[in-house]
Amino acid sequence: MRSDERRWRDERAVLNASRGRLGEAASRLYRDVPRVAGTALLCRTEWIPDAPVPLEDVRLEWVDRPAPAVVAEPAEGLPDGYRTYAEAMGVLAPPKVFEDRPSYRLLDARPPVLRLGPARYFDGVNVGESVAHEFAVGDDALRRRVGDPCDLTRRAALTAITTVTVTASGSYVLHWRDPAKVAHAGGLHQVMPVGVFQPLDGERPDMWACMVREYAEELLGTGENYGEGFVQREWPFHRALTSAREQGRLRAHFLGLGVDPLTFALDLLTVVVIEDEAFQKFFGRLVAVNDEGAVSMAPFDGTVPEPMQPAGAAALTLAWRHREALGITPG
Repeated sequence: MRSDERRWRDERAVLNASRGRLGEAASRLYRDVPRVAGTALLCRTEWIPDAPVPLEDVRLEWVDRPAPAVVAEPAEGLPDGYRTYAEAMGVLAPPKVFEDRPSYRLLDARPPVLRLGPARYFDGVNVGESVAHEFAVGDDALRRRVGDPCDLTRRAALTAITTVTVTASGSYVLHWRDPAKVAHAGGLHQVMPVGVFQPLDGERPDMWACMVREYAEELLGTGENYGEGFVQREWPFHRALTSAREQGRLRAHFLGLGVDPLTFALDLLTVVVIEDEAFQKFFGRLVAVNDEGAVSMAPFDGTVPEPMQPAGAAALTLAWRHREALGITPG
């Protein structure tokens, strides 16, 4: 390994070891930007509804050919011979799962309407992890070029879905993200499930379908390879969760969205409240460790574990704020 490659890898190790502290410092750069529920997650005021929106009332509009982002993919700061941050990361510091899969880019947000267009996973890595990396080494050139993190025209703003899963009696699923396994937010706590909003076999955007897959992968430890000819509507797990939702034993709501100040990751915030009996039926075999870190249950009592990813803190805080409307009765 060359010296410039070793330097880059060592710098990334510093980033992964210090994301909580660096996130707090990056947050202070945006003192005039609105926050989600008093957390570090950045937003525009119109991005946060006054009350939870039933997931079925969220309308996703599709744009086949969105305009290109203003900020080009950065190349500065990379070791010689590497064209993008994702390329360097894939060779020098690859997480366990790291594939350039089709993803969704958010073009405009006026809840309950979200406008989306096509993108690739590495589009987000190439800007988001770059700005975090340069911040860890005391630089902010790309961050200054991006400007307002909530301006969705400045970069390919890929979306993830962050879901607080709460039992009706008041406990929720908590995750610790292992830096050795994940490309983003390693070393931080997070709610579950969380996943990049991505299609399966060319499907148009469907938040619920994506959430169901993440439930299987993150809470039950199933693999991400669904095989040729897989039809999600016919998948027994999808049908069972959807039936529980239709019967009211599982209730899914949209809470808003926001931007991480360190990485510019953009999360759609949701909450799923599930009756205790249904939780035991579907998730009684909750894994202790999955492909991204450690899994546990925590009391839903208004507190936020530290250090926690801003999106998780925001979703958890909003869910607590709306607990009566959501039908949660903490013990």
